[in-house]
Amino acid sequence: MTLLMRAGMLVTGAGDDGYAGVESGWVLASDGMIVEVGSGSPPEADEVIDLPNCVAMPGLVNAHDHMYQWATRGYVPDGTLFEWLRALYPVWARIDSDIVRAAARAAMARLLLCGCTLSTDHHYVFPAGQAGIFEALVESAQELGLRFHPCRGSMSLGESKGGLPPDSVVEKDDAILVHTEYVVSRFHDPKPGSMCRVAVAPCSPFSVTPQLMRDSAAFARRHGLRLHTHVAETLDEERFCHERFGMRPLELMEELGWTGDDVWYAHGIHFNDTEIDRVAEDKTGIAHCPSSNMRIGAGACRVEDLLHAGARVGLGVDGSASNEDANLAVEAHEALLLARVRAAMQSREDAPRALDARGALRLATQGGAQCLGRYDCGTLEVGKCADVAFFRVDDLAHAGVADTVAAIALAPPSRAHTVVVDGRVVVKEGRLLTAEEDEIAREIAATSARLRE
Repeated sequence: MTLLMRAGMLVTGAGDDGYAGVESGWVLASDGMIVEVGSGSPPEADEVIDLPNCVAMPGLVNAHDHMYQWATRGYVPDGTLFEWLRALYPVWARIDSDIVRAAARAAMARLLLCGCTLSTDHHYVFPAGQAGIFEALVESAQELGLRFHPCRGSMSLGESKGGLPPDSVVEKDDAILVHTEYVVSRFHDPKPGSMCRVAVAPCSPFSVTPQLMRDSAAFARRHGLRLHTHVAETLDEERFCHERFGMRPLELMEELGWTGDDVWYAHGIHFNDTEIDRVAEDKTGIAHCPSSNMRIGAGACRVEDLLHAGARVGLGVDGSASNEDANLAVEAHEALLLARVRAAMQSREDAPRALDARGALRLATQGGAQCLGRYDCGTLEVGKCADVAFFRVDDLAHAGVADTVAAIALAPPSRAHTVVVDGRVVVKEGRLLTAEEDEIAREIAATSARLRE
């Protein structure tokens, strides 16, 4: 089965000029993989998508998320991270597999509708006695057609032992490792083109024990898995690490063996100059989450400095309880603006060039794929996965714009026109084909109301 995808402007993302755009470009896919890329007269195919009014580009990649939080959006709108967490932990202690499924379906549907084709999910809340939560996440991705990298997250350091979360939402270290091994054996597929890979992801320095961090790293490396956690998100976290461990968050990660090209951090806001150089040298990835960071007043990630140092940087929507949406084009837009504002506050005359529109789109595609270790995704090249997002540029928001590629980051679309994952059309003319959007909305509304009771 061959699929030809042609657009008025094609962005391949490959090479130094990969975001320049090629007029009348096309991509030919077979069995979920790209077999030919070109422009002008295309080859014949079994199925054809021809959208001259669209920009086609690599599917967007979400490098950090907490999908269960879609059920608790709008809580603590004006709190710091620690205030926000303390208010929500008791609510999250009540989640079960049905709640997680409803939230995941909503989060994934929104991601797909906005052009995301590959997403991680960092799930770390497993209340005692609640089975089937991880299964609900994976099954939701399979239903909707999203390429998925679920993280088996964890919290093991409760309040009684000096951690931030209440004891009601933490697990024992041994139980965490046993369940991690189970979900890896059941769901992880390391093959090229895989639709599901599992990562190991203790939540944060203030919610897990150092021993769990060490054991998780050892387990992941024995099995060839990636590692993920929150690092340097807020000054509260920095103070916690100083008071409890006598070191900065990155120093703690280095001591615990949590650096390297198999590791990516969420946020990485509060790195100093030498830490930025060390992150780049170690090839540790950073998932930049600008909307969430601004929402809770956490700070501004030094994206420009990280990129200049050679670090790998992707974008994440983060949990919906600290973002309220899941649109990666918006994250590219916010990353661009935040980088320029940060440069302007340093009185730099070159502030508009701190991050350009194409650089922001690169973060949203190739950068995220690198964080997840998916070198078969993130660009449209022969041998890569056939994951493509089409965005209209003839609608009222974009019609007549001089640079249609830059417009995707400068005026982020509210949804994609067409989305292809693994060579399969999952969004067509702005409609989800794999599930009923209104039914998903009704389900999450009822679920959220139940949690508020």
